[in-house]
Amino acid sequence: MYLDPIIVQMPENIRKDDYVIATYYSAAKPGTEMIRHAAALAVEQTTGTWLKVPGETPQVREKHIGRVVGVYETPSYQYEIPDGVTERNFIIRIAYPYENFGTQFAMMLSTILGNISSSGKLKLLDLEFPEGFLKHFAGPKFGISGLREILGVQDRPLLNNMIKPCTGLNPKETAKYAYEASIGGVDIIKDDELVADAEHCPLVERVKYVMEAVHKADRKKNEKTLFAFNITDRTEKLKENAYKAIEAGANCLMVNYMTIGLDATRMLTSDENINVPILGHSDFTGAFYESPTSGMSATLSCGKLPRLAGLDMSIALSPYGKFPMMMDTFIHVGYQLTASMPHIKPVFPMPGGGTTQGHVQELYHMFGKDVIVAAGGAIHGHPMGAAAGARAFRQAMDAVVAGKELSEVRDEYPELKAALNAWGLYGEEDKSLFDLKK
Repeated sequence: MYLDPIIVQMPENIRKDDYVIATYYSAAKPGTEMIRHAAALAVEQTTGTWLKVPGETPQVREKHIGRVVGVYETPSYQYEIPDGVTERNFIIRIAYPYENFGTQFAMMLSTILGNISSSGKLKLLDLEFPEGFLKHFAGPKFGISGLREILGVQDRPLLNNMIKPCTGLNPKETAKYAYEASIGGVDIIKDDELVADAEHCPLVERVKYVMEAVHKADRKKNEKTLFAFNITDRTEKLKENAYKAIEAGANCLMVNYMTIGLDATRMLTSDENINVPILGHSDFTGAFYESPTSGMSATLSCGKLPRLAGLDMSIALSPYGKFPMMMDTFIHVGYQLTASMPHIKPVFPMPGGGTTQGHVQELYHMFGKDVIVAAGGAIHGHPMGAAAGARAFRQAMDAVVAGKELSEVRDEYPELKAALNAWGLYGEEDKSLFDLKK
C-alpha cells in the first residue's frame, strides 16, 4: 500500500482527547512526496525508525504511532509546478498520543520537536492541547486578575521597571534605584535577567535592602509596589532561592524560564509554599523562534508554553526598539497570553526592550488595560531622573485611558513632554529607537 492507513488519517477519525496536535511549517525540493515525508516525521518521533524493526508490532503502532492529520501546500499547486520553483512550502499537522510522553514539557518537546529539529526546514508553529492533557496543569496562581487584586489597580495598564544598569550594582545601589522608580509610580519593579545571586549583589541581602526601600516608597505614595527578584539558578537551587527570598521579605519572584526549563518553572509555580507572583523573562527564546524555517514559533516559546507553565506575567519582546520581532508576531504572542484557555488563567504580557512613554498609546489601543508596560532606560535614563521617568509613564497612561491623544497632552506635563522630546511619539516618525536623536 502507498501509505499506511494507521499513520495518515482524517482528523475526524481520531479521538482528539488522546492526542496533542502539532502544526509545523516545512519546505522541500519540488519532487518531494510531502505526505510520505510527513509520515516519516510521525514515525520517527513515535514508534519507528527508517526501517521496520521486529518490536514495532501492529499493537504498538496502533496505540503509540503518530498520525498525520493534515498536509497543506502554500501556494497550493494542484496540477503542475510552475517553471522556476525550486522549493515548495507546506503546513503539516501531526497528532501525537500524549500517553507516549505524559503531562510534562521535557518529554513532550522531545517527542514533538526532538530529532526532527535537525531535519532541515521544519518549524513548530503551534500545539493544540486536549482537555484531558490540560487538566493536569494548574496554570498561574494569580494571573491578570490576581495581580490586579494584589496591587489594587483595576482600571489601567500596569507599569514595570527593569533596574538599570543591568548588572554591577550592589544591594544598596539597587535599593536606591528601586526607591526612585517606585516613588514615581511604578507598580512592579524587576531585577534584570543578568542578575540573580551574584557575589557583588547577593540575593538575600538585595531583598532586605530593596524591600525596605520599596515599603518606604509605598507609604509615601500610598500605593503598593511589587519587586520581582531573580532566583534563576541551577535546578536543585531554585526552590532554596525562592524560599530564602520570600523569608527575607520578597513579594514577587522572577525566573529566566527558558534557560531553567519549563518543567523547572512549573515546579516553582505549582509549589504551595511559594505564594507570591512569578514573572517570566523571555531571554534565550530568540534562539528558538528567530529562524523563519526552524525551531519553534514565538507564540509558543513566549506565549502559550510559559503560560501553561504557570507564570503570572511574561516579558514579550516588542517590535519598537532593540529586538527585531515583527508586529504581527508581537500581537499574536499577546493573544496567546491573554485569550481564553479553559481553566488556565490569562497572563499579563509585558512588552519590553526599548519601550518608551511614546509607546503607551499604541500599546493601550492594541491590548486595552490588560498589559504591563515594561521600561528600563526610559525610566532610569529620563532627562529629569528616574522618578520623573516613571511619572511620565503614568501621565501617558492616565491620558490614554481617559481617551486623549498623547499629542494633545504632551505640553501639560513637564515629565511627559521631556520623554516625548527625547524619544518621540510612536507613529509620528518611522524610526526605530536607535535612529532617534539623543
